[in-house]
Amino acid sequence: MKVAQSTVLSESQLAQSAELGQRLARLRLARKVKQTDAALRAGLSRNTVYRLEKGDPGLAIGQVLRYLEAIAPGSTLADLMTEADPALAALQVRERSRRVRDLSAAELEALNF
Repeated sequence: MKVAQSTVLSESQLAQSAELGQRLARLRLARKVKQTDAALRAGLSRNTVYRLEKGDPGLAIGQVLRYLEAIAPGSTLADLMTEADPALAALQVRERSRRVRDLSAAELEALNF
């Protein structure tokens, strides 16, 4: 009989699974790899990749490792969890740098005391 993993795992374990999925998704985005391309490289369906990135705990560890290898060849789970990949540091810089725009005339007027 098939057992849904989300019903037998603790909240802590479900949170860890979700965090793993989020880190995989961030690494893929940092490396600028499309989800469909990563799925093809890993030999997984796009639906499986979607489930991996959403933190589905019912997937096999082998699928996680194949996906990680497809996104970042040579990376380990330890590298993923410590965010040791330089592409992640570059993504953080891109996320922090926001373009500053000029205020509109209405916004300047609202600030005028």
